[in-house]
Amino acid sequence: MMAAGFTAPAGSAISCQLPVTGMRSTTMVSKCTMGALAYSQVAALKHTIAQSSTMLTNPTGSRTLSGLSGLRGLRLSRRGPKNEHTRNLTIVATAAPLSRQFTSVPGFTQIGEPVPEGVNLSDVVKSLPKEVFEIDDVKAWQTVAITVGAVALGYAALAVAPWYLYPLVYAYLGTAMTGLFVVGHDCGHNSFSRSQLVNDIVGTVMFMPLIYPFEPWRIKHNTHHAHTNKLIIDTAWQPFRPYMYDRAKGFAKFAMEAAMGPLWWIASVGHWLFWHFDLSKYRPQDVQKVKVSLAAVAAFGVFVLLPLLFLTGPLGFVKWWVVPWLGYHFWMSTFTLVHHTAPHIPFKQAREWSVVEAQLNGTIHCEYPAWIEFLCHDISVHIPHHISSKIPSYNLRKAYASLQQNWDKHLNKAEFGVPLMTTIVTQCNLFDDKKKRWVKFDKALRSEPVQPAED
Repeated sequence: MMAAGFTAPAGSAISCQLPVTGMRSTTMVSKCTMGALAYSQVAALKHTIAQSSTMLTNPTGSRTLSGLSGLRGLRLSRRGPKNEHTRNLTIVATAAPLSRQFTSVPGFTQIGEPVPEGVNLSDVVKSLPKEVFEIDDVKAWQTVAITVGAVALGYAALAVAPWYLYPLVYAYLGTAMTGLFVVGHDCGHNSFSRSQLVNDIVGTVMFMPLIYPFEPWRIKHNTHHAHTNKLIIDTAWQPFRPYMYDRAKGFAKFAMEAAMGPLWWIASVGHWLFWHFDLSKYRPQDVQKVKVSLAAVAAFGVFVLLPLLFLTGPLGFVKWWVVPWLGYHFWMSTFTLVHHTAPHIPFKQAREWSVVEAQLNGTIHCEYPAWIEFLCHDISVHIPHHISSKIPSYNLRKAYASLQQNWDKHLNKAEFGVPLMTTIVTQCNLFDDKKKRWVKFDKALRSEPVQPAED
Protein backbone atom coordinates (compact mmCIF):
# COMPACT_ATOMS: atom_id res chain seq x y z
CA MET A 1 0.00 0.00 0.00
CA MET A 2 1.06 3.60 -0.46
CA ALA A 3 -0.31 6.93 0.58
CA ALA A 4 0.60 10.54 0.05
CA GLY A 5 -0.50 14.09 0.53
CA PHE A 6 -0.73 15.97 -2.79
CA THR A 7 -1.28 19.56 -3.90
CA ALA A 8 -1.14 20.56 -7.55
CA PRO A 9 -1.75 24.23 -8.27
CA ALA A 10 -0.78 25.15 -11.84
CA GLY A 11 2.66 26.59 -12.07
CA SER A 12 3.76 25.38 -8.64
CA ALA A 13 6.26 22.81 -7.52
CA ILE A 14 4.82 19.46 -6.51
CA SER A 15 6.47 17.14 -4.04
CA CYS A 16 4.96 13.98 -2.70
CA GLN A 17 6.44 11.29 -0.48
CA LEU A 18 5.31 7.84 -1.49
CA PRO A 19 6.23 5.04 0.91
CA VAL A 20 6.33 2.04 -1.43
CA THR A 21 6.37 -1.46 -0.04
CA GLY A 22 8.84 -3.93 -1.47
CA MET A 23 10.75 -1.63 -3.85
CA ARG A 24 14.51 -1.72 -4.14
CA SER A 25 16.38 1.28 -2.82
CA THR A 26 18.24 1.61 -6.09
CA THR A 27 15.07 1.98 -8.13
CA MET A 28 13.67 5.17 -6.65
CA VAL A 29 12.00 7.37 -9.21
CA SER A 30 14.56 9.97 -10.20
CA LYS A 31 12.18 12.18 -12.14
CA CYS A 32 8.76 12.27 -13.72
CA THR A 33 10.04 14.13 -16.71
CA MET A 34 12.97 16.43 -17.09
CA GLY A 35 10.55 19.15 -18.03
CA ALA A 36 7.24 20.52 -16.79
CA LEU A 37 4.45 18.18 -15.75
CA ALA A 38 1.19 18.85 -17.53
CA TYR A 39 -1.81 19.71 -15.39
CA SER A 40 -3.79 16.84 -16.83
CA GLN A 41 -1.06 14.38 -15.86
CA VAL A 42 -0.72 15.96 -12.43
CA ALA A 43 -4.40 15.22 -11.99
CA ALA A 44 -3.79 11.69 -13.19
CA LEU A 45 -1.00 11.29 -10.66
CA LYS A 46 -3.21 12.65 -7.89
CA HIS A 47 -5.91 10.20 -8.86
CA THR A 48 -3.38 7.38 -8.93
CA ILE A 49 -2.15 8.17 -5.46
CA ALA A 50 -5.71 8.30 -4.20
CA GLN A 51 -6.26 4.90 -5.77
CA SER A 52 -3.27 3.42 -4.02
CA SER A 53 -4.75 -0.03 -4.01
CA THR A 54 -3.89 -0.33 -7.72
CA MET A 55 -0.34 -1.22 -6.76
CA LEU A 56 -0.26 -4.97 -6.95
CA THR A 57 2.22 -7.47 -5.65
CA ASN A 58 2.25 -10.90 -7.26
CA PRO A 59 3.69 -14.08 -5.75
CA THR A 60 6.98 -13.72 -7.65
CA GLY A 61 7.63 -10.24 -6.34
CA SER A 62 6.77 -8.34 -9.56
CA ARG A 63 5.12 -4.98 -9.04
CA THR A 64 3.30 -2.54 -11.31
CA LEU A 65 1.86 0.92 -10.97
CA SER A 66 -1.02 0.64 -13.40
CA GLY A 67 -2.23 4.18 -12.99
CA LEU A 68 1.18 5.65 -13.79
CA SER A 69 1.50 4.12 -17.23
CA GLY A 70 0.88 7.49 -18.87
CA LEU A 71 3.69 9.25 -17.03
CA ARG A 72 6.89 9.31 -19.03
CA GLY A 73 10.19 9.12 -17.23
CA LEU A 74 9.04 6.91 -14.35
CA ARG A 75 11.40 4.01 -14.00
CA LEU A 76 10.16 1.52 -11.46
CA SER A 77 11.54 -1.85 -10.42
CA ARG A 78 9.74 -4.76 -12.02
CA ARG A 79 10.98 -7.17 -9.36
CA GLY A 80 11.49 -6.53 -5.68
CA PRO A 81 13.62 -8.30 -3.10
CA LYS A 82 12.35 -11.36 -1.32
CA ASN A 83 12.31 -9.60 2.01
CA GLU A 84 9.67 -6.90 2.08
CA HIS A 85 10.77 -3.49 3.26
CA THR A 86 9.65 0.09 2.77
CA ARG A 87 11.45 2.80 0.83
CA ASN A 88 10.51 6.46 0.51
CA LEU A 89 9.94 7.39 -3.11
CA THR A 90 10.04 11.11 -3.93
CA ILE A 91 8.46 12.63 -7.00
CA VAL A 92 9.18 16.28 -7.67
CA ALA A 93 7.64 17.99 -10.68
CA THR A 94 6.45 21.36 -11.86
CA ALA A 95 2.83 21.76 -12.85
CA ALA A 96 2.51 23.58 -16.14
CA PRO A 97 -0.18 26.16 -16.89
CA LEU A 98 -3.34 24.83 -18.46
CA SER A 99 -2.22 26.21 -21.84
CA ARG A 100 0.48 23.51 -21.91
CA GLN A 101 -1.36 20.23 -22.31
CA PHE A 102 1.67 17.96 -22.51
CA THR A 103 4.61 17.09 -20.33
CA SER A 104 7.27 16.07 -22.74
CA VAL A 105 7.75 15.94 -26.47
CA PRO A 106 10.11 13.30 -27.89
CA GLY A 107 13.57 14.81 -27.99
CA PHE A 108 12.77 17.54 -25.47
CA THR A 109 13.83 17.13 -21.86
CA GLN A 110 12.18 20.26 -20.52
CA ILE A 111 9.35 22.52 -21.64
CA GLY A 112 9.88 25.99 -20.25
CA GLU A 113 7.13 27.87 -18.47
CA PRO A 114 6.07 31.26 -19.90
CA VAL A 115 7.93 34.27 -18.60
CA PRO A 116 5.78 36.21 -16.08
CA GLU A 117 4.49 39.65 -16.99
CA GLY A 118 6.71 42.42 -15.75
CA VAL A 119 9.96 40.57 -16.44
CA ASN A 120 12.12 42.35 -19.02
CA LEU A 121 15.10 41.12 -21.00
CA SER A 122 17.26 43.60 -19.09
CA ASP A 123 16.33 41.77 -15.87
CA VAL A 124 17.70 38.56 -17.30
CA VAL A 125 20.85 40.23 -18.63
CA LYS A 126 21.52 41.87 -15.25
CA SER A 127 21.31 38.48 -13.52
CA LEU A 128 24.32 37.19 -15.49
CA PRO A 129 27.81 37.42 -13.96
CA LYS A 130 29.78 40.33 -15.38
CA GLU A 131 32.69 38.09 -16.29
CA VAL A 132 30.70 36.27 -18.98
CA PHE A 133 30.83 39.44 -21.09
CA GLU A 134 34.60 39.79 -20.83
CA ILE A 135 36.67 39.22 -23.99
CA ASP A 136 39.80 37.15 -23.48
CA ASP A 137 42.17 37.51 -26.44
CA VAL A 138 44.02 34.30 -25.58
CA LYS A 139 40.82 32.24 -25.47
CA ALA A 140 39.57 33.91 -28.64
CA TRP A 141 42.67 33.00 -30.62
CA GLN A 142 42.58 29.52 -29.11
CA THR A 143 39.26 29.00 -30.88
CA VAL A 144 40.94 29.96 -34.15
CA ALA A 145 43.82 27.55 -33.50
CA ILE A 146 41.45 24.72 -32.57
CA THR A 147 39.36 25.19 -35.71
CA VAL A 148 42.27 25.59 -38.13
CA GLY A 149 44.00 22.57 -36.60
CA ALA A 150 40.81 20.49 -36.67
CA VAL A 151 40.15 21.32 -40.32
CA ALA A 152 43.76 20.53 -41.26
CA LEU A 153 43.51 17.21 -39.42
CA GLY A 154 40.31 16.40 -41.27
CA TYR A 155 41.87 17.03 -44.66
CA ALA A 156 44.92 14.99 -43.71
CA ALA A 157 42.62 12.11 -42.78
CA LEU A 158 40.74 12.50 -46.06
CA ALA A 159 44.03 12.24 -47.97
CA VAL A 160 44.98 8.88 -46.46
CA ALA A 161 41.69 7.24 -45.47
CA PRO A 162 40.33 4.35 -47.56
CA TRP A 163 37.04 5.08 -49.30
CA TYR A 164 34.97 3.07 -46.83
CA LEU A 165 36.00 5.42 -44.03
CA TYR A 166 34.93 8.52 -45.95
CA PRO A 167 31.57 8.83 -44.13
CA LEU A 168 33.35 9.09 -40.77
CA VAL A 169 35.94 11.50 -42.12
CA TYR A 170 33.31 13.72 -43.72
CA ALA A 171 31.22 13.74 -40.55
CA TYR A 172 34.25 15.01 -38.67
CA LEU A 173 35.48 17.41 -41.36
CA GLY A 174 32.09 19.02 -41.98
CA THR A 175 31.74 19.60 -38.24
CA ALA A 176 35.25 21.05 -38.01
CA MET A 177 34.46 23.42 -40.88
CA THR A 178 31.42 24.59 -38.93
CA GLY A 179 33.93 25.92 -36.39
CA LEU A 180 35.04 28.40 -39.07
CA PHE A 181 31.55 29.82 -39.06
CA VAL A 182 31.33 29.93 -35.26
CA VAL A 183 34.56 31.92 -34.94
CA GLY A 184 33.30 34.32 -37.61
CA HIS A 185 29.99 34.40 -35.78
CA ASP A 186 31.73 35.81 -32.69
CA CYS A 187 33.43 38.36 -34.93
CA GLY A 188 30.05 39.38 -36.35
CA HIS A 189 28.83 40.17 -32.84
CA ASN A 190 32.09 41.97 -31.94
CA SER A 191 32.64 39.41 -29.18
CA PHE A 192 35.88 38.04 -30.64
CA SER A 193 38.03 41.15 -30.20
CA ARG A 194 37.71 44.64 -28.77
CA SER A 195 38.97 45.91 -32.13
CA GLN A 196 36.36 46.37 -34.82
CA LEU A 197 39.03 46.00 -37.50
CA VAL A 198 40.21 42.67 -36.07
CA ASN A 199 36.62 41.42 -35.92
CA ASP A 200 36.04 42.42 -39.55
CA ILE A 201 39.25 40.85 -40.84
CA VAL A 202 39.04 37.59 -38.88
CA GLY A 203 35.35 37.20 -39.63
CA THR A 204 35.88 37.74 -43.34
CA VAL A 205 38.82 35.31 -43.51
CA MET A 206 37.06 32.57 -41.54
CA PHE A 207 33.98 32.81 -43.77
CA MET A 208 35.91 32.76 -47.05
CA PRO A 209 36.43 28.95 -47.33
CA LEU A 210 32.69 28.55 -46.83
CA ILE A 211 31.98 31.03 -49.67
CA TYR A 212 29.93 32.88 -47.09
CA PRO A 213 30.07 36.69 -47.45
CA PHE A 214 30.67 38.02 -43.96
CA GLU A 215 29.04 41.47 -44.03
CA PRO A 216 25.74 40.40 -45.65
CA TRP A 217 25.47 37.60 -43.09
CA ARG A 218 26.22 39.95 -40.19
CA ILE A 219 23.54 42.42 -41.23
CA LYS A 220 20.85 39.78 -41.63
CA HIS A 221 21.92 37.87 -38.54
CA ASN A 222 21.64 40.94 -36.33
CA THR A 223 18.10 41.34 -37.64
CA HIS A 224 17.43 37.77 -36.51
CA HIS A 225 18.60 38.62 -32.99
CA ALA A 226 16.45 41.73 -32.84
CA HIS A 227 13.34 39.91 -34.11
CA THR A 228 13.73 36.25 -33.13
CA ASN A 229 10.71 34.14 -34.15
CA LYS A 230 8.81 37.17 -35.40
CA LEU A 231 6.71 36.46 -38.46
CA ILE A 232 7.84 38.10 -41.71
CA ILE A 233 10.78 39.95 -40.10
CA ASP A 234 13.08 37.27 -38.63
CA THR A 235 15.79 36.58 -41.22
CA ALA A 236 17.21 33.34 -39.79
CA TRP A 237 14.27 31.51 -41.26
CA GLN A 238 10.55 31.96 -41.76
CA PRO A 239 8.05 29.12 -41.45
CA PHE A 240 5.92 28.19 -44.41
CA ARG A 241 2.26 28.92 -43.79
CA PRO A 242 -0.74 26.87 -44.89
CA TYR A 243 -1.83 29.29 -47.62
CA MET A 244 1.65 29.19 -49.16
CA TYR A 245 1.70 25.44 -49.28
CA ASP A 246 -1.89 25.08 -50.51
CA ARG A 247 -1.31 27.50 -53.40
CA ALA A 248 2.05 26.01 -54.37
CA LYS A 249 2.43 23.47 -57.16
CA GLY A 250 5.09 21.17 -58.46
CA PHE A 251 8.63 21.92 -57.36
CA ALA A 252 7.61 24.70 -54.97
CA LYS A 253 5.43 22.32 -52.98
CA PHE A 254 8.11 19.64 -53.05
CA ALA A 255 10.70 22.17 -51.81
CA MET A 256 8.53 23.08 -48.81
CA GLU A 257 7.98 19.44 -47.92
CA ALA A 258 11.70 18.76 -48.24
CA ALA A 259 12.90 21.80 -46.27
CA MET A 260 10.55 21.10 -43.36
CA GLY A 261 10.84 17.36 -43.76
CA PRO A 262 13.53 14.78 -44.52
CA LEU A 263 15.81 17.22 -46.38
CA TRP A 264 15.92 19.87 -43.65
CA TRP A 265 19.70 19.45 -43.61
CA ILE A 266 20.23 21.26 -46.93
CA ALA A 267 17.79 24.12 -46.28
CA SER A 268 20.71 26.33 -45.31
CA VAL A 269 22.02 26.20 -48.89
CA GLY A 270 18.86 27.89 -50.14
CA HIS A 271 19.05 30.48 -47.37
CA TRP A 272 22.69 31.16 -48.25
CA LEU A 273 21.84 31.76 -51.91
CA PHE A 274 18.73 33.83 -51.26
CA TRP A 275 19.99 36.26 -48.64
CA HIS A 276 23.66 36.94 -49.16
CA PHE A 277 24.38 37.83 -52.78
CA ASP A 278 21.61 40.27 -53.75
CA LEU A 279 22.71 43.87 -53.27
CA SER A 280 19.11 45.08 -53.50
CA LYS A 281 18.44 43.53 -50.07
CA TYR A 282 20.79 45.98 -48.34
CA ARG A 283 20.63 49.62 -47.44
CA PRO A 284 22.70 52.02 -49.57
CA GLN A 285 25.01 52.77 -46.63
CA ASP A 286 25.78 49.05 -46.27
CA VAL A 287 26.37 48.23 -49.92
CA GLN A 288 30.07 49.09 -49.96
CA LYS A 289 30.88 46.73 -47.08
CA VAL A 290 28.74 44.06 -48.68
CA LYS A 291 30.76 44.41 -51.89
CA VAL A 292 34.01 43.92 -49.94
CA SER A 293 32.69 40.66 -48.52
CA LEU A 294 31.50 39.49 -51.92
CA ALA A 295 34.92 40.30 -53.36
CA ALA A 296 36.58 38.25 -50.60
CA VAL A 297 34.59 35.09 -51.32
CA ALA A 298 35.02 35.65 -55.06
CA ALA A 299 38.79 35.82 -54.55
CA PHE A 300 38.72 32.53 -52.66
CA GLY A 301 36.75 31.01 -55.47
CA VAL A 302 39.13 32.24 -58.14
CA PHE A 303 42.44 31.55 -56.38
CA VAL A 304 41.57 28.39 -54.45
CA LEU A 305 38.48 26.64 -55.78
CA LEU A 306 39.14 27.08 -59.50
CA PRO A 307 42.70 25.70 -59.23
CA LEU A 308 41.32 22.84 -57.12
CA LEU A 309 38.79 22.05 -59.84
CA PHE A 310 41.45 22.26 -62.53
CA LEU A 311 43.96 20.04 -60.69
CA THR A 312 41.63 17.38 -59.32
CA GLY A 313 38.76 17.41 -61.80
CA PRO A 314 35.04 17.39 -60.98
CA LEU A 315 35.23 14.30 -58.77
CA GLY A 316 38.20 15.67 -56.86
CA PHE A 317 36.41 19.00 -56.45
CA VAL A 318 33.41 17.20 -54.97
CA LYS A 319 35.64 15.14 -52.70
CA TRP A 320 37.79 17.97 -51.39
CA TRP A 321 35.35 20.84 -51.13
CA VAL A 322 31.70 20.17 -51.99
CA VAL A 323 31.08 17.29 -49.57
CA PRO A 324 32.77 18.98 -46.56
CA TRP A 325 30.90 22.17 -47.45
CA LEU A 326 27.61 20.28 -47.44
CA GLY A 327 28.60 18.84 -44.05
CA TYR A 328 28.93 22.40 -42.79
CA HIS A 329 25.49 23.26 -44.18
CA PHE A 330 24.06 20.20 -42.43
CA TRP A 331 24.97 21.79 -39.12
CA MET A 332 23.90 25.28 -40.22
CA SER A 333 20.49 23.91 -41.17
CA THR A 334 20.21 21.80 -38.02
CA PHE A 335 21.34 24.45 -35.54
CA THR A 336 19.04 27.06 -37.07
CA LEU A 337 16.05 24.74 -37.00
CA VAL A 338 16.64 23.18 -33.60
CA HIS A 339 17.41 26.43 -31.78
CA HIS A 340 14.06 28.02 -32.62
CA THR A 341 11.60 25.30 -33.62
CA ALA A 342 9.39 23.21 -31.38
CA PRO A 343 5.71 22.23 -31.35
CA HIS A 344 5.08 24.53 -28.39
CA ILE A 345 7.10 27.55 -29.60
CA PRO A 346 5.18 29.90 -31.89
CA PHE A 347 6.23 32.49 -34.40
CA LYS A 348 4.37 35.70 -33.56
CA GLN A 349 3.13 38.82 -35.29
CA ALA A 350 4.92 42.03 -34.30
CA ARG A 351 1.95 43.30 -32.28
CA GLU A 352 2.02 40.30 -29.92
CA TRP A 353 5.74 39.60 -29.90
CA SER A 354 7.76 39.89 -26.67
CA VAL A 355 11.54 40.14 -26.73
CA VAL A 356 12.08 38.35 -23.41
CA GLU A 357 9.69 35.54 -24.39
CA ALA A 358 11.45 35.11 -27.73
CA GLN A 359 14.99 35.09 -26.35
CA LEU A 360 14.56 33.29 -23.02
CA ASN A 361 11.50 31.10 -23.57
CA GLY A 362 11.47 30.87 -27.37
CA THR A 363 15.06 29.71 -27.84
CA ILE A 364 16.16 26.13 -27.20
CA HIS A 365 19.19 24.69 -25.46
CA CYS A 366 20.15 21.43 -27.16
CA GLU A 367 22.69 18.89 -25.94
CA TYR A 368 24.92 17.33 -28.62
CA PRO A 369 27.72 14.78 -28.35
CA ALA A 370 30.76 16.38 -26.69
CA TRP A 371 32.97 16.20 -29.79
CA ILE A 372 30.43 18.22 -31.80
CA GLU A 373 30.14 20.88 -29.12
CA PHE A 374 33.94 21.08 -28.89
CA LEU A 375 34.45 21.51 -32.64
CA CYS A 376 31.54 23.97 -32.89
CA HIS A 377 32.64 26.01 -29.86
CA ASP A 378 29.42 25.51 -27.88
CA ILE A 379 27.19 27.25 -30.41
CA SER A 380 24.46 24.86 -29.21
CA VAL A 381 24.49 26.61 -25.82
CA HIS A 382 22.22 29.05 -27.52
CA ILE A 383 19.92 30.64 -24.96
CA PRO A 384 22.60 32.86 -23.34
CA HIS A 385 23.69 33.92 -26.83
CA HIS A 386 20.17 35.22 -27.42
CA ILE A 387 20.00 36.86 -24.03
CA SER A 388 23.10 38.83 -25.07
CA SER A 389 25.03 38.37 -28.30
CA LYS A 390 28.00 40.08 -26.64
CA ILE A 391 28.88 36.90 -24.71
CA PRO A 392 31.92 35.19 -26.34
CA SER A 393 31.48 31.54 -27.26
CA TYR A 394 33.95 30.39 -24.58
CA ASN A 395 31.77 32.00 -21.88
CA LEU A 396 28.44 30.56 -23.01
CA ARG A 397 28.49 27.62 -20.60
CA LYS A 398 29.18 29.83 -17.61
CA ALA A 399 26.33 32.10 -18.68
CA TYR A 400 24.03 29.13 -19.15
CA ALA A 401 24.83 27.87 -15.65
CA SER A 402 23.71 31.25 -14.33
CA LEU A 403 20.48 31.07 -16.33
CA GLN A 404 19.83 27.62 -14.92
CA GLN A 405 20.29 28.95 -11.41
CA ASN A 406 17.99 31.96 -11.84
CA TRP A 407 15.59 31.19 -14.69
CA ASP A 408 15.65 27.43 -15.14
CA LYS A 409 11.90 26.80 -15.18
CA HIS A 410 11.56 29.06 -18.24
CA LEU A 411 14.20 27.24 -20.30
CA ASN A 412 13.46 24.84 -23.15
CA LYS A 413 15.89 21.92 -23.32
CA ALA A 414 16.41 19.16 -25.85
CA GLU A 415 18.78 16.37 -26.84
CA PHE A 416 19.91 16.01 -30.43
CA GLY A 417 18.94 12.73 -32.00
CA VAL A 418 16.34 10.88 -34.02
CA PRO A 419 13.46 11.56 -31.56
CA LEU A 420 14.08 15.32 -31.62
CA MET A 421 14.42 15.62 -35.40
CA THR A 422 11.42 13.34 -35.94
CA THR A 423 9.33 15.59 -33.71
CA ILE A 424 10.35 18.71 -35.61
CA VAL A 425 9.95 17.37 -39.14
CA THR A 426 6.62 15.67 -38.42
CA GLN A 427 4.98 18.19 -36.08
CA CYS A 428 6.36 21.53 -37.32
CA ASN A 429 5.47 21.50 -41.02
CA LEU A 430 3.47 24.72 -41.44
CA PHE A 431 2.76 27.52 -39.01
CA ASP A 432 -0.84 28.69 -38.95
CA ASP A 433 -0.67 32.28 -37.70
CA LYS A 434 -4.46 32.41 -37.30
CA LYS A 435 -4.60 29.37 -35.06
CA LYS A 436 -1.21 30.31 -33.60
CA ARG A 437 0.09 26.79 -33.80
CA TRP A 438 1.99 24.38 -35.98
CA VAL A 439 0.00 22.19 -38.36
CA LYS A 440 0.85 19.39 -40.78
CA PHE A 441 1.12 19.47 -44.55
CA ASP A 442 -1.87 17.18 -44.99
CA LYS A 443 -5.09 19.20 -44.80
CA ALA A 444 -6.94 16.24 -43.38
CA LEU A 445 -4.61 16.18 -40.39
CA ARG A 446 -4.54 19.89 -39.60
CA SER A 447 -7.40 19.65 -37.13
CA GLU A 448 -5.48 17.14 -35.06
CA PRO A 449 -4.36 18.42 -31.65
CA VAL A 450 -0.71 18.78 -32.60
CA GLN A 451 1.29 20.00 -29.61
CA PRO A 452 -0.11 23.55 -29.33
CA ALA A 453 1.98 26.68 -29.50
CA GLU A 454 1.61 29.11 -26.67
CA ASP A 455 -0.73 32.05 -27.24
